[in-house]
Amino acid sequence: MKESYSLSGVSILTEGSFLENSSIKINRDKIEDIGSLSGNNMKIKDNLYLYPAIINVHDHFRGNYLPKVGPKNGTFYLNWSYWDNDLKSAPVYEEREKNTVEDLYTLSMYKNIFAGVVTVNDHYPHALNEQYISGMPIRLITNYAIVHAISSFALKWGDSLKVEHKRAVENNFPFITHCAEGFDEETQSAIKTLEKNKCLDDHDVLIHCIGFSDEDIKKVQKVGATVVWCPGSNMYMFNVTCKIKKILEAHINVCIGTDSTHSGSINILEEMRFAREVYGKMYKEEISPESIYKMVTINPARAFRIQPDVGTLENGKQADLLLIKPGDQDPYKAFVNLQMEDIELLTCKGNPVYGSLEYEELFKGRGVEYTKVKVRKKNKLIVGDPVGLMKRIRKAVGFEKVFDFIPLDD
Repeated sequence: MKESYSLSGVSILTEGSFLENSSIKINRDKIEDIGSLSGNNMKIKDNLYLYPAIINVHDHFRGNYLPKVGPKNGTFYLNWSYWDNDLKSAPVYEEREKNTVEDLYTLSMYKNIFAGVVTVNDHYPHALNEQYISGMPIRLITNYAIVHAISSFALKWGDSLKVEHKRAVENNFPFITHCAEGFDEETQSAIKTLEKNKCLDDHDVLIHCIGFSDEDIKKVQKVGATVVWCPGSNMYMFNVTCKIKKILEAHINVCIGTDSTHSGSINILEEMRFAREVYGKMYKEEISPESIYKMVTINPARAFRIQPDVGTLENGKQADLLLIKPGDQDPYKAFVNLQMEDIELLTCKGNPVYGSLEYEELFKGRGVEYTKVKVRKKNKLIVGDPVGLMKRIRKAVGFEKVFDFIPLDD
């Protein structure tokens, strides 16, 4: 196995600085050094930018399928449960269930890989996903406590609110829940319910939060909880998203997640762009590309208590690398405008999972099983066999199914 290698001639975005024409050395699964060279050097000919790989904090690995299912005739849902009922009675749900759960999980894995993501939270209880996520070539977060939502009609995931939250505190885990995802009185009382049960604290990772009052925002800020912003899904289901400007002005830790493609954006790259678009329309001003960048790197690493290992490029951290062909000189603008085909190399723990043909020796040297594919007319290498996956899915459903988040040229 090729235990160590270096990339040189790359511009590296570290926390607080942009190092032009620099280098990075990987030893086994970690970053050993940034800025100096030694052995096994791969000189990068093009002007490429290097970032930490993206973190997607909210995805539904069994539910990444198309088309979307949403409210009828320009209306919106009262809360998430109405969408859930529509989904489970829709023809696409019946079609989706013709596939094996393993193939649906693999499909979701590729949704994230093609978008530069190697760390994901699949928001399902471990009893439902453990057998499907073990052995994946990307990192799926497993250390968390969970309840589905803060309401009496929530799906019966995990144990009770108090038991799950206690588990989070005792193990220093994040406590994840859908929060204030709707407009009925009970759903909008989520923060009061958490507070009443002594479960509102800095372990909380609160997803959606579209029903937050100004007082809710103050309470979340005071305890140091995290808000997960999913504008694509929010606007599609409810025609509104959270009070994101006030949440940011309160210096709350904000992350971006994709939610399921049944309701959200096709991947995290599109979600980042949509977030900027929605913010601009709501507030008639721009949210900075740097803010968006942090929402899919260091902020989620903090929320999930994994910042010692991922979220930034630093010596000793996991070698989760995203090397891109930039479309803008500014590193943050280049990042938020990234297209799937412009990813030159993506690694998880130093192992390549997606990249251009010139990195084939790295795939081989690391013992990665891969296939050659064409992504929007560009030749690429990718871990596993997404073409074989699509053949199985098409056989299962009986027609030439396509997904926007699997950008393979036929």
